[in-house]
Amino acid sequence: MNISDMLAKNAVDYAGDTALIELKPGEDERSEVSWKEFDDNANRVANALTDMGIRKGDRVVHLMMNSISWLEAYFGIIRTGAWAVPLNFRFTSKDIKYCIEIAEAKAIVFSEEFTDRVEDIKPQLTTVEHYIFAGGDAPGGALSLDDIIRSSSPKPVDIKIKEDDACGLYFTSGTTGMPKPILLTHENMVCAAVTENRHHKQQHDDNFILIPPLYHTGAKMHWFGSLLVGGRATLLTKKIKPQHIFEAVDREKGTIVWLLVPWVMDILEALDSGQLRKEDYDLSRWRLMHIGAQPVPASLIKHWKDYFPNMQYDTNYGLSEATGPGCIHLGIENEHKVSAIGKAGYGWQVRIVDGEGRDVAQGEAGEIIVKGCGVMREYYKNLQQTAKTIKDGWLYTGDIASMDEDGFIYFIDRKKDVIITGGENIFPIEIEEALLAHPKVYDAAAIGMPDERLGEIPVVVIDPKPGVSLSEEEVTAFCQQNIPRYKRPRRIFFDKVPRNPTGKIEKTKLRDKYIKL
Repeated sequence: MNISDMLAKNAVDYAGDTALIELKPGEDERSEVSWKEFDDNANRVANALTDMGIRKGDRVVHLMMNSISWLEAYFGIIRTGAWAVPLNFRFTSKDIKYCIEIAEAKAIVFSEEFTDRVEDIKPQLTTVEHYIFAGGDAPGGALSLDDIIRSSSPKPVDIKIKEDDACGLYFTSGTTGMPKPILLTHENMVCAAVTENRHHKQQHDDNFILIPPLYHTGAKMHWFGSLLVGGRATLLTKKIKPQHIFEAVDREKGTIVWLLVPWVMDILEALDSGQLRKEDYDLSRWRLMHIGAQPVPASLIKHWKDYFPNMQYDTNYGLSEATGPGCIHLGIENEHKVSAIGKAGYGWQVRIVDGEGRDVAQGEAGEIIVKGCGVMREYYKNLQQTAKTIKDGWLYTGDIASMDEDGFIYFIDRKKDVIITGGENIFPIEIEEALLAHPKVYDAAAIGMPDERLGEIPVVVIDPKPGVSLSEEEVTAFCQQNIPRYKRPRRIFFDKVPRNPTGKIEKTKLRDKYIKL
């Protein structure tokens, strides 16, 4: 079975049941499709693409905001045997051009938000033969996705797809440099679906509230666990506020919500301030909240449980090179270990190793390496980097962690983000988690600043909670009480902490801005 077969099976087993719901918060707009309609529309896209000459192994760039059409186009692309190449909606024209050239894309599907960016580089895109527009009136030279869906055949395309066939070229979010292209297979996608379903036990009557960007391997692969059993999903589009999430759970009887740390912070801030009240919504069906994509402060989850003591919780660790989340997870039965990221996920193996690839002793810091059916095929067109990252089937993640006596893994930090001060290793996440416990701190990020004597010194960027006053003296006093002397930040800046759409701190931007000061 490949990932597209799951959609086809649901179209037979649950033909008239709702598959996808799309909400536009603040505009009171709602649309939905059944599993049969979803499957038919994906087939129409696939037939139209094959009629254009798209063949197995071709690359089709996918540049759209979250919507039902996003998923219909995605499954249509992979049903042709082509590779879907979903791109970050924050990418500039330069970034888009870079990705298209790496992929040597033959077609691009884009929505109106990206028209200007695509038009800016169109004369330079020598490999692109077809432009497909998802929206209203198509710009010059582009075909309309709506017209394609209306006029093409809903019959399945006759293309043989094997599990080891490639189906997705995903570019990393680029927080540490230019985005790297990661080649994933149908087997990788199926692995993600099975692992997710085993972890969170999705059933046909679940409703997954799907909020994060679909171009990323995170939210979509979590939803794959629902796809496996024909569970419906509700997509929230446009900018999301805390009340929009509660409204969606209330209105659509949501049962599962995967959130990013910033959204949890926003919800808790709104609840604490009284701007949001649980009592105003029916949240009784909401059984599971889980988080991934970045380190999760234990204090944040303890605060969440103050409001939702009976709700299940799970931490998910993953990376695009492992087809998103799931290679390590806490497990809903292990909330007593909430500071950990968990143990090996279903179908995965995990080790913590030193620089020579040898297992470290219990409690010692080392690099996380994982092995399982979700490990990417390769970094596309980069055999050297692939060989450095995958050794004997083990994926070297670049993340530092330790393991306790019970086998639970504790994330420490990114290898590249470690601050070395006078020969001592300082992990920024330790400083960040300490600062997030301050009642006036909304967000915090720690980076290393060059120092002639010590090599590097830790500095922090702090975003205070709205409407409060926070001084450098207050932060310094707090650090003196809560952070060991050698780890204390030497400089303090007050600013917004930049995060990418998946919630990761964009430390490259912070270094560019503050290291030169």
